[in-house]
Amino acid sequence: MTSHRKPSRLLTSALQLVRYGLVGLLVNLFGYLVYLGVTWLGVSPKAALTLLYPVGVLYGYFLHARYSFGYQGKTGSSLGRYGLAHVFGYLTNVGMLFVLVDILGYPHQAVQLAAIFVVAGQLFLTFKFFVFKTRPASRTAAAAAATSGVR
Repeated sequence: MTSHRKPSRLLTSALQLVRYGLVGLLVNLFGYLVYLGVTWLGVSPKAALTLLYPVGVLYGYFLHARYSFGYQGKTGSSLGRYGLAHVFGYLTNVGMLFVLVDILGYPHQAVQLAAIFVVAGQLFLTFKFFVFKTRPASRTAAAAAATSGVR
C-alpha cells in the first residue's frame, strides 16, 4: 500500500531551491555574458547593470513563479512584490559595485560575479517568504468562508 503524503516542508524548500538555482543559473549566466559584452563595448558597469537588470527581472518572474515555486496565485499582486524584491536586490548589487569597485578598487568583473550569488540568496528568501508565499489550505478556506458569510 502506498501513501500519498504531502512532501515535508524541508523537502519542498529543497526542491524549490534546486529549481530556483537552475533557473537562476541560466538567467544569470546569460545576463552576465551580455553584461561583459556591453561593458566591453564601453558602457560603464553601473549603466550596464541598470539597463540589463529589468530584462532579467521580467524574464525571471515567469520562470520562478511557475517553475521554481509552483505559484498559482494572482500575477498582479505577486508581480508587484517581485518588483519590490528586485528593487532591494538592485540596491544591494549597486551598493556592492560602489563600495567594492569605486571605493576599494576591486575589478568590476569579479565583484559582479560575486554579487550574482549574494543577491540570489537574498532573493530566494524574499521570493519564498514574501513574493510567492503560499497559505495553508485550511487558513485560506477559513478566510474565504469568513468573507463570504459561510460558517
